This record gives sequence, C-alpha cells and structure tokens, in this order.
Amino acid sequence: MRNLSSARSLLRAVWTRRALHSTAYRHTALDNSHVASSSSTVNPDEIAHFSRLSSLWWDERGEFGMLHKMNPVRTQFVQEKLVEMKYEDGHESFDEQRVLEGLNVLDVGCGGGLLSESLTRLGANTLGIDASLSNIAIASLHASSDPALSFSSNSLPHSNDTAISHKGKGKVTYEHTSVEELLARNGPNSFDVVCSMEVLEHVDNPRGFLHSCAALVKPGGHLFLSTIARTPLAYLLTIFTAEKLLRFVEPGTHTYSKYINPSELISFFHHYRAPSPSNTSTKSSTESTSQPWISRLVAGRPLRVEAETRGMIYVPWNGEWVLGPHNEPLTEACNYLFWVRKPLQ
Repeated sequence: MRNLSSARSLLRAVWTRRALHSTAYRHTALDNSHVASSSSTVNPDEIAHFSRLSSLWWDERGEFGMLHKMNPVRTQFVQEKLVEMKYEDGHESFDEQRVLEGLNVLDVGCGGGLLSESLTRLGANTLGIDASLSNIAIASLHASSDPALSFSSNSLPHSNDTAISHKGKGKVTYEHTSVEELLARNGPNSFDVVCSMEVLEHVDNPRGFLHSCAALVKPGGHLFLSTIARTPLAYLLTIFTAEKLLRFVEPGTHTYSKYINPSELISFFHHYRAPSPSNTSTKSSTESTSQPWISRLVAGRPLRVEAETRGMIYVPWNGEWVLGPHNEPLTEACNYLFWVRKPLQ
C-alpha cells in the first residue's frame, strides 16, 4: 500500500491540470467518429509500424518489455472480474483458478500473443486476431514451440496441418484478420470474453471498433479493454519520457489525440445499446430497444456489477505494474483497465 500511496501523491500534483485540460478539450476521439461502421477501423500506418517491430515481441528487455511486465496485471484483472461475477451469479463453490477453463475468448489485436498465451494456460479456448500478418506469424511460431500449449493455426509457412495438439488445458488459435471481418463472418454473440489490450488508442474510428468488439460478446459475457487516458500525466510518461527522452519505445508509437479517458468509455456504454443481430453492421446503437450495458451512474461511476475501471501503476523501484485500488480515479490518469458486461437481454 505504501507504493500506491506514493503513486497517488504524484497523481494529485497533476490532478488540477488534468481537470482543466479535460474541460478545454471539447472534441474527443470517441466524439469525432461514427457509432458503427462496416468498414475497417484498421490504421495502415499503425499496422506498418508494429509489423516492423514484430520480431521483438518476445524480447522481454526490448521494445515490448513494459508490456511483458504489464501482462500479469492484465491477466489478474480478467481473472478477478470473472471470479467476482461468478459469485455474483450465485455460484457458491468453484475453483477460482479455473474460472477461465472452457470459455471461448477473443483477443483483438493480439500482437505477439502475450495475453493470448496467458489466458490459454489458464484454460481458455483463445482466438487471437491481428491486422498485422507479421504479428500473427510471430505469435504462431512462439506458441507452436511450446509443448505446454495446444495450438492451431494456418498462419505458419509451409504447413498444411492446422492443428498442433499438446497437453494444454485450453487451446490457442491465431488468425490474420480484423475485428470487423470476424464479426461479418461469424456474426454477433460469438464469445464469452472479448479482450483488446493496448489497441484502442491505435485504431481509426474507435466508436466503430468498440461497436464491433461489443457485438461479438455473448449475452452475459464480458468485454475487457486497456488503454491510456488523455491527460498531461499520460503525455509526460508515455510520449515525452518513454518515446522522446528515454526511447523505451519507438518514437511515434503513440498519438496523444487518440487517447481516451475512462469517463468517455463509461459514457459510451451508458448509452450503447446492441443492435439486433440482423442489423449488427449497419444499425446505429441508438436504434435498438435493448437495455444499455451500463444502466445508471452514481457520481459518474458505474455499478461494479456492470462495469469497472482500474488504474495500472508502474512502480519503478520494484520494476513492476500494480493494479490501482477500486474507485480511485487518481490512479486512472495514465494506463487503465476497463471491464463491462453485456446484459442478458
């Protein structure tokens, strides 16, 4: 808790500036794009950028070192929310460590497969998709070399065998496609859990992207996101320090105007209503009679059984990421996680 207290003290120093900045920034990334679109939200420049770096995905001290350190916290959040909701649904006795076992999980923008592999090891049947063929190739190669994973893919070169069976609890599959293409092919309500980590800030038309991700979640299923808030602190840490000063990541990796605040995601799902299945790709979310994913807000925050935001804080003296406390907006001023549940109706 001492680490979190130190982090909160630092965040309070920029809180006033954040409030002023948020008020002055009239047009947000979510405000300036369409609600739903059948066209791709993939940004070719972003894909080219990450394709050039694809060979570095599994270098824990390289370009993606911070994501390697962040991955256990992302996995922890997914696991904890699923456990919490299972108790909420009335399950009184179950193995919390096996809460992902047998679930069909989609990892959108899977990159080299960091999260996909972690969820599969916990028992999930995971489909990882990415718009970069280079990323899919690296993810497939890494998974195929691990005898502990059950892996299938048609992305490996010179291979006609789409299934490689090992002694894994779950199974991981990789595919080179976009979320819009997957939705058009598979239809809505296809996955128990949909994850998209550190992707939202890199897409075009984020509202359309959220719409496609949400449509793929089964009723009663879960959507997990992680992204970066649009605050002075986030700019200082992720662009000025990480890119320009210390060169932890390639310059140009992030675009500040694409960052999205937690309140904007909460507002989106407070108003979002899933279109009927026959009109998923064309119908505006406001035209559906289904209930919103977030039914009401209390002091601007959703009910924890419907949605939750949690900050992720990097503790440099420990070299690790930690989850921020519940209901502490100060810890969400940079990297944060978002969870929302699709209504049963």
